[in-house]
Amino acid sequence: MFGGRIRMPRWMQNIVAWMGLLLMLTSFAWLQWTSKPAVATRAHAHLVQEPFPVVVLDPGHGGQDSGAMVGGILEKDLTLDVAQRVDRLLQSQGLATVMTRVGDSYVSLADRASLTNRVPDCVLVSIHFNEGNKPVSSGVETYYADHQTPAGRLIISWLPFLQRIAAEAPNLESQSLAGFIQEALVARTKAVNRGTKAEQYFVITNVRHPAVLVEGGFLTNKEDIARLSSVEYREQIAAAIAEGIIRYRELLKQRPTTLAVTESGGAE
Repeated sequence: MFGGRIRMPRWMQNIVAWMGLLLMLTSFAWLQWTSKPAVATRAHAHLVQEPFPVVVLDPGHGGQDSGAMVGGILEKDLTLDVAQRVDRLLQSQGLATVMTRVGDSYVSLADRASLTNRVPDCVLVSIHFNEGNKPVSSGVETYYADHQTPAGRLIISWLPFLQRIAAEAPNLESQSLAGFIQEALVARTKAVNRGTKAEQYFVITNVRHPAVLVEGGFLTNKEDIARLSSVEYREQIAAAIAEGIIRYRELLKQRPTTLAVTESGGAE
């Protein structure tokens, strides 16, 4: 007896320590053996891909580049007016927007394409108005690039031969967006339907996102210019463009994407 406690010999302390360690190791091994293994399995889940969150709006011309001119009406003023209306309508639908110009300033085609390519996930809508050699030419049309040139290779767009070499798969995304916008334009404005057309315009060719160019009427046509002078008519053009973008976005939401995912066997 020493201080009311029995002092255990050192050799016995060592045995107890080793037995405790052995018990811990045995318990750990037993838990690993008997617990349900969390085996990772490959399964296919149909997930909806989140569509683009940003729309780049490109009011054509600007600054010293007035675009088409008829009397005192300038194309650059109409494009900015309509783009601002589309901007407001899209933001009311929860979409973020970027304008390639916000005032009467000149922005080069290369800078417009470069700005668009800096946006990670978006679509581009370039807004213009037509002029024709014949005063009877009338109506609305929407263009898409049949093939888009990868970013960083802008010079190819000026060389048709190299452009054909660089061409990839048909641009179905831009074609689909153009179709939705054109359909909405005709339905809302009742203008002559000139359809959707493939054309390698610089600003829609040299971007890596779905891109279209809208021609909202002919400034050289008396009936078209009379309509475009109306605020209500320009609002209908803007509403049609916004509607087409929203409908295209809804289509993307409905497209299932099959992805491989990992499922855990244990409960969380």
